[in-house]
Amino acid sequence: MFDAIVNVLSMLTAPVAIVCVIDDWFFRSKRQLQYAKAGDLLAPDPILLKVLYNALPILILAAFYSLINSQRADFSLVIVLITVVSGLVWGFDSLFLKPRRLARAREAGVQPEMLAIPATVDYARSFFPIMAVLLILRSFFYEPFRIPSDSMMPTLLDGDFILVNKYTYGVRLPVIHEKILDMGVPERGDVAVFRFPTDHRVNYVKRVIGLPGDLVEVRSDQLIINGVPVPLRQLGRYEDGCYRNMRLAEETLDGRSHQVLHCLSSDMLAVPPLASCERGIMQSYICNESTAGINPDLGDRIMRVPEGQYLMIGDNRDNSSDGRSWGFVDESLLVGRASLIWFNWDLQRSGGPEWGRIGMRIR
Repeated sequence: MFDAIVNVLSMLTAPVAIVCVIDDWFFRSKRQLQYAKAGDLLAPDPILLKVLYNALPILILAAFYSLINSQRADFSLVIVLITVVSGLVWGFDSLFLKPRRLARAREAGVQPEMLAIPATVDYARSFFPIMAVLLILRSFFYEPFRIPSDSMMPTLLDGDFILVNKYTYGVRLPVIHEKILDMGVPERGDVAVFRFPTDHRVNYVKRVIGLPGDLVEVRSDQLIINGVPVPLRQLGRYEDGCYRNMRLAEETLDGRSHQVLHCLSSDMLAVPPLASCERGIMQSYICNESTAGINPDLGDRIMRVPEGQYLMIGDNRDNSSDGRSWGFVDESLLVGRASLIWFNWDLQRSGGPEWGRIGMRIR
């Protein structure tokens, strides 16, 4: 319900902004001038316009919220456009509209300082430096992302907000993603963010399993890289109300350890949400290992990683859409390395944020 209301409000942002800009630039100053002649410093807006001016900041926030939640929105492009548009509005007002506004005030015998700065220009003047700094930080240093699925459990949870180091794999220009400076390459075991190979508008996060030239075999959730089995130490069973009877294990890639979820079965049960599940997910998952060792695991693969590409696999080995099903990630699609959880809040989960996850390093 909340998301539906926000989506409706975000759709109203553009038309309301256009009405406000037209009134603000061409009519509001005339109203102010008329009242200023009479010695009144406050020029009341018509009721409808007053409502629109007051609603505009709320609509802008709703649009930002929708963009953050959208998996297909090019947020870099949005920030570039906001930076450019706010700079142009501020510059256009300073060079053309402001001199004309002040000249009309002097001709009417009104002190120029009695005329308020147009609200949209004031917004642009405030937004431009903030968005310019945000654009630089987000494009070349760190970018925030929201985890939208369970594919990286238990390392990352749905509702985690993470910081992604943008320069670890090289500095790229925003929007066009052209690399301008080599800084490093992914290492086996990194948690990497990348643009989805079949839809570049969508960002995915998975673990780097296969490097260029590697022969990777997945056999009953056990990784075998270049003929060497990856250590996988069983820690016990994992249950969180939504997942039941899953195996929790510690995997060690090139000396770096992390936890994974898996089930030794070819038919892990996907069922309607269990009564114990406190998240608004469509399905719950029950590990049923009655066929373990009889039928091959659905995730079993043997893959040779091409040069210039990487094999990415989720830590939730039996509930992850990853390279085992859609292939490899080209170096040009890399976004950065996930480094830190800076916030956690899944709006579809009861209980609010999980404060203990804030500040956790991602490994």
